[in-house]
Formats: sequence, structure tokens, C-alpha cells
Amino acid sequence: MLTNKQYELLIFINERIRESGISPSFDEMKEALNLKSKSGIHRLISALEERGFIRRLPNRARALEVLRLPDSVAQFGRSKGFAPNVIDSDGSARPVPRKQPQSLPDSNVVEIPLLGKIAAGIPIEALEDRSNMIGVPAALLAGGDHFALEVEGDSMITAGILDGDIAIIKRCDTAENGTIVVALVDGQDATLKRLRRKGASIALEPANPDYETRIYGPDQVAVQGRMVGLYRQYH
Repeated sequence: MLTNKQYELLIFINERIRESGISPSFDEMKEALNLKSKSGIHRLISALEERGFIRRLPNRARALEVLRLPDSVAQFGRSKGFAPNVIDSDGSARPVPRKQPQSLPDSNVVEIPLLGKIAAGIPIEALEDRSNMIGVPAALLAGGDHFALEVEGDSMITAGILDGDIAIIKRCDTAENGTIVVALVDGQDATLKRLRRKGASIALEPANPDYETRIYGPDQVAVQGRMVGLYRQYH
């Protein structure tokens, strides 16, 4: 389990190494994460090292090696000098500005509607506004109808989904156990949660210990789609 800053630093280090072949300096990391001191970077690096995500290479300056990334991270770059990240349902990223879709390094880009925010009490149907579009790699959209929603809240942060992220959703009315879905509760409240079937009941699980899992009857929950990716923009 990574904190938001640990995750952001890990992605930043990995992308810099991929681009230049060397890890970023502590000053660059401090600036990228908008931290006031390099001591905060030292703590984040130590935490990532303890969790087995990176290791320091001996006898080399600025020598960090990324050993692994959070599950199923699919990166296509990053902004502020890079294009936005696209990450699958176990990963993460910051929001692409609404009404200002950005180009991706993949030339095969498809535009999908950015319908609005996914927040409790707002039905998906009320968000239908196809005047806002966002470009995503065609490879991410393996058939079917897709749309995007801006995530509001922190109930899924340990799944790498942060407030302000743009969730890429494939429309469907069924989903496998454990899938992160957009669920409509009692026909009116839309939420982004992990779906668990427990006998005849349906559990909508958050990914934040501060929130509780809610259990519903099978007729109370309608799946609107499953999450297949995320956008995040780093300023």
C-alpha cells in the first residue's frame, strides 16, 4: 500500500529513468512533488525501498533502480514536459483539464465523452454532456462504448485512484467479482467502488480504511460500467 506521495514519486522516478537513463536528482524530485525540503524526498525513497519498489545502487551518484510498479500500471508518459499517464484499474494519475484534451504519444487516439464527476448522489444519466471530450489511446478501448468521469473524493486512494483523477469507464451492466465499477445505487446514487458478490447480496468496497463497505440487495445495485483506465496530470 503506497501513500499518494510515494506513488507519485515512484512514477516520476520510473519515467525519468525510462527517458534519460538516469534517476532524477533530489532537487528535481522535490520540485516535481512540490515539497519544501529534500528531507521529505529522503523519507519517501526510504519507504519505497522498504516496500521493495526501488533500490539504491551502490557507488553511483543519483543511482536508483525501480524494481516493480503497482499492479498493472500501463504508462504512456506524463505531462509537464510529458503527455498524461494512462493507467489501468489498479493504477493511478492526475486529471486532464476538462475541455482541453491533450495529445498522447500514441498517434492512434480516440475521443470519448467526459461526462462529469462521479460523486455520491449524482446519477450517471444526469451527467450526459458530450460537449466535453477527452482523447485516450485506442489500445485502451478494446471494443464497446466508453466514457470518462472525474473522480471526486478519496474513498479509493489505496487502489491508486485519487481525487481529481479521470476514470476511463467501459459501459456494461455486469462485472466480475473484484472489479472496480461505476455502480448506481437505488436508481440515483452513482459511486466508484470495487464490486463483491456475497451470496445474494452485493458489497461495494472502498479502498480507504476510513470508509466502510456497504452491503445491498441485488435489486438495489445496477452496474453502469467498469473502470479500464485512469488519467492523471502532474503540474
